[in-house]
Amino acid sequence: MKLDRINHILKEEAVALLDGLPNVTIKGITYNSQEVKAGYLFFAIEGYQRDGHEYIQDAVGKGAVAVIGEQEDVEVSVPYIQVADGRRALSIISDYYYGFPAADKTVIGVTGTNGKTTTGHLLKSMFEEGGVSCALFGSTGNIVNKEKHPAGNTTPTLLEINRLLAVSDDEVVIVEVSSHALTQHRVEGLVFDYALFTNLSHDHLDYHGSMDNYFAAKKKLFRMLKKNGKGVINTQNEWGEKLAGELRKENTSIVSVGAGEDSDVSISEYDGEAGELHLRHNGKGIFLEPSVAGIHNMYNIAMAYSTVKLMGIEEETVARAVAGFKGVEGRFSVHYLSGDRTVAVDYAHTPDALYHSLETVRSQCSGKFIHLFGFRGDRDEEKREEMITVSARMSDQYILTLDDLNSISKEEMEQTLYELQRRYGRENGEVIPDRTLAIEEALIRSGEKDWVVITGKGEESYQQEYHYPASTDAETVFYLEKSITRR
Repeated sequence: MKLDRINHILKEEAVALLDGLPNVTIKGITYNSQEVKAGYLFFAIEGYQRDGHEYIQDAVGKGAVAVIGEQEDVEVSVPYIQVADGRRALSIISDYYYGFPAADKTVIGVTGTNGKTTTGHLLKSMFEEGGVSCALFGSTGNIVNKEKHPAGNTTPTLLEINRLLAVSDDEVVIVEVSSHALTQHRVEGLVFDYALFTNLSHDHLDYHGSMDNYFAAKKKLFRMLKKNGKGVINTQNEWGEKLAGELRKENTSIVSVGAGEDSDVSISEYDGEAGELHLRHNGKGIFLEPSVAGIHNMYNIAMAYSTVKLMGIEEETVARAVAGFKGVEGRFSVHYLSGDRTVAVDYAHTPDALYHSLETVRSQCSGKFIHLFGFRGDRDEEKREEMITVSARMSDQYILTLDDLNSISKEEMEQTLYELQRRYGRENGEVIPDRTLAIEEALIRSGEKDWVVITGKGEESYQQEYHYPASTDAETVFYLEKSITRR
């Protein structure tokens, strides 16, 4: 790709175009100054923690041939093009640089507050059981050509997606699409064959401001459908029902998933104890035997089934995939310890996800169950009361502990936990700030047929250090949760 093509590519994005751009070959593009090499095009993007404009001189010193940024009057020795939105410009340029690598693939986007990751992995399992190769971009990692790459965000930038798809032989591409990615134009330029909406519940309101704004962000995905693209909507959620109604008025083709007979695909019966799920599709019953549990996962299965059927995957193939699907690491991962005790590690960090996670435990636990969770600093504080209320009501005992602190001090977050417990908690709850000591205490209290449920982090690593466990069982759980840092 030549630098002098930039004016043509960004003619609608640039605040001011530059005349006489040199006819030099761009050898790479990046928004990370540490990646810059000779011949690279550097994007200076204003982030939430760092401003890329502060690294322009560093990028030029490393050999950047041009810079694209959002600020005006930037003095730099190479061509500088000002654009209105750096992330959008990055997406557009990356498509041209990598030759639109998603153009010959079937692209599926999955959005919603909860269930994106599990639904994405279910889709991948169903496709691969049917012999269809599949790439997946999501919060637990990016998988291309069956090779896993680390993920920084739930949804990577289109630059990162295109960089991997440029060498991909996969026929289908599944992308978990977050509301942040949609509002920040991170996937601008991708066009989707299918768009899935799992649900919407209280989350990220510190960013979006209101549920209506949050909903509007999610709806953007359905405006990125191809002309003949289809939406698959979980209408067993008030926001899903609203979305389905609006999309029908806009003449967008949709498949509805719900519990009632008016849904295109419905859950007619679910027996969690027997591990049996009955779906109804076009008047026909479909019998499945899922390995995962919980009604929320049955909707994830129904969503994935509805999508792969549109692409001709047979029901027998779906049945095999569902029976063999063991879940996603950190998404209600179940582990068994000595003494007939069970530990579940789940990413649930919203009131709705927490309710479904604890409801699943309650339906399977014949002893008592202990719930352990916390809250991230600088994140949606409005949901904390409801989460404590859910835990206090559904668990036998609960422990409030630390999660990621972000910019909040340890002392301030500890005080917050004690105040939340005082205001909204019940007698079956308490605060143990050190997360690993809290987990160890929960395990000490557990006995035969009891469950310990740890929510909020899944398989993510932790920002801060905690005490190393004294017991073997606790060490096992810390390993499973990937939370421990020795000290």
